[in-house]
Amino acid sequence: MEPNEQARKRASEKQVALYPDIEEVQEQDFDAITLWHTLEHLPDLDTYITKLKTHLKQDGVILVAVPNFKALDAKIYKEHWAAYDVPRHLWHFSQGAIKEIFERHGLKVQQRIPLLFDAFYIALLSERYKSGRSRYVHAFFNGLRSNLAAWSSSEYSSLLYVINRA
Repeated sequence: MEPNEQARKRASEKQVALYPDIEEVQEQDFDAITLWHTLEHLPDLDTYITKLKTHLKQDGVILVAVPNFKALDAKIYKEHWAAYDVPRHLWHFSQGAIKEIFERHGLKVQQRIPLLFDAFYIALLSERYKSGRSRYVHAFFNGLRSNLAAWSSSEYSSLLYVINRA
């Protein structure tokens, strides 16, 4: 699915068919549904998750990747943290929030997988937001600091959640 018409057109040129909206997906059930840095952009989470669940096979999984505002790099960059990305990011998630949101829909987080490279990418963007420059060395070390801190706190910059029916 892709709501942006230009993006759908480019995908179509590469023989990839995309729906503009979940409403157009009719009577199809999926083994896996992925939301790769998507959930934070959806205006009505509960309605959308309900619709996703109706298209999920009984033993299927939903894979959700989102930034984690409790990560060290969010604390380092504060208002310049690129993953806040306001106004495009309508929501900001913690591990507890993801668990609670999906449990309301009879879904359970089975696994959390850290997206280690996201810390470096988000730090690089954050450096640009903060200073107007690509400060690669600062970004690298802040991404590294965030990942090292997360080894003990589990608060990685971005996490991939593996979710299925409870």
